[in-house]
Amino acid sequence: MANTYYTAETSFNGEFDDVEDFVLEDDDNTSRERLNQINDLMQKGNKAFRDNRLEDSITCYSKALGLKPGDPIILSNRSAAFTRISTFLKNRSAADSEYRPVNGLDPTTHAELALKDAEKAINIRSNSAKSYFLKASALILLERYADAHETLLCGLHIDPLRRSFALFSNHLQVSLRNLEAISGGSTRRIEHGKPQRTDDFDCTVCLKLLFEPITTPCGHSFCRGCLFQSMDHGNKCPMCRTVLFISPRTCSISVTLNNIIQKNFPAEYAERKSENETLSNMGVHLLPLFVMDVVLPCQKLSLNIFEPRYRLMVRRIMEGNHRMGMVVIDSATGSIADFACEVEITECEPLPDGRFYLEVEGRRRCRILRSWDQDGYRVAEVEWVQDIGPLQGTREWEDLQATTSDAADLACSLIRCAKDAARADRRSRRSAVLQAERMPGPQDPELFSFWLVNLVNLRPSERLDLLRLRDSRQRIQRGLVHLKAQEQGCSVQ
Repeated sequence: MANTYYTAETSFNGEFDDVEDFVLEDDDNTSRERLNQINDLMQKGNKAFRDNRLEDSITCYSKALGLKPGDPIILSNRSAAFTRISTFLKNRSAADSEYRPVNGLDPTTHAELALKDAEKAINIRSNSAKSYFLKASALILLERYADAHETLLCGLHIDPLRRSFALFSNHLQVSLRNLEAISGGSTRRIEHGKPQRTDDFDCTVCLKLLFEPITTPCGHSFCRGCLFQSMDHGNKCPMCRTVLFISPRTCSISVTLNNIIQKNFPAEYAERKSENETLSNMGVHLLPLFVMDVVLPCQKLSLNIFEPRYRLMVRRIMEGNHRMGMVVIDSATGSIADFACEVEITECEPLPDGRFYLEVEGRRRCRILRSWDQDGYRVAEVEWVQDIGPLQGTREWEDLQATTSDAADLACSLIRCAKDAARADRRSRRSAVLQAERMPGPQDPELFSFWLVNLVNLRPSERLDLLRLRDSRQRIQRGLVHLKAQEQGCSVQ
């Protein structure tokens, strides 16, 4: 597999997060030849790290550890590589994931591996301030802020006369201030013991008042949304990493805890409720987007939702109006298309492994005015679009009605042929026949035109052009061209 180049944006503190060079010293337990092999691997690993070829650096460090297990320098360097990859993946935007997908472990797993190496390095070389920094960095990535705060304090208490402390103490203090800013001062409240209200009612994932709390079998409580968003990346407790065998369908809210929170903190609970409803019901002109393919009104299709960001989106949609937008990457521009189709989720089946099986149907078109990333998926402000047609009662309206009726008659003829073919060959396009039986009446030319073009196979670019087109007559005519081309074989779609 090709190596991924991680950009310099993943760097933390300049030289402080750089790797250490291996010290080539005689060792009674290691032969000179093996030491030379280790030194060669470390030089290659450090060069790969500085070039941001982090998978290559991890491979070199792992081979070096195989030759000299428990070496604190090798452990620290590998921990830094794992931390940098985790930070890169965690800060990656949804747009980058769409255009340049990255395979491999998720950011949480990389952070856990970084933490494991850092803890081993501390156990072997407890007087290194850098090892404490690496451990704290991994804990922050795992959102274990209280543990990270304690680790940074331990690093600051190392003998200040040592050279490593003189080099790294300033970075530890900066990291401590940054951590307190990230955690909203919650670590200070715990330390001083004078919170305005007990932090036992805070979710340790979002650091806010628990909303719709769920208590896991291991005894930790989280917001319902926070817990299952975390489990999209791995079925472990966000606090203690215990493996959890729960799902949104089988797990109930802790009623007693929820009642206590509502009774004691009504104003803050109301704010959290409003915040959650905003995510589930985004408003008339806001639409969460599923970037995949061109979908037209009247079109039905099945979806298998497995990406964590879209699993979160589906859960929120199902708590709201069951609707989302489907859009394609426009090959002409390389970005998402300017037109999308709102689809309604008519069936949603949560699967045991966290995936969702969806049945959706296209409803109406929209033009995307602007879009942005929200919790990993894309959200857009849209303008609803309809065809521009003649006024009812005019000559042009009567001509359009006649065109629609003629197209309906031709479609009915082809449907009969398709049914005959289906009887002779059960593998024929039976789904298209069933779809054809739901033909809209000619009194709605726009809806009929989309139903008509759904009967034929079209390239994504052609479907996108039909989505943009605002003339029902032209759309019907294009559909008839394709249908007539298939008339000889009596095939529908």
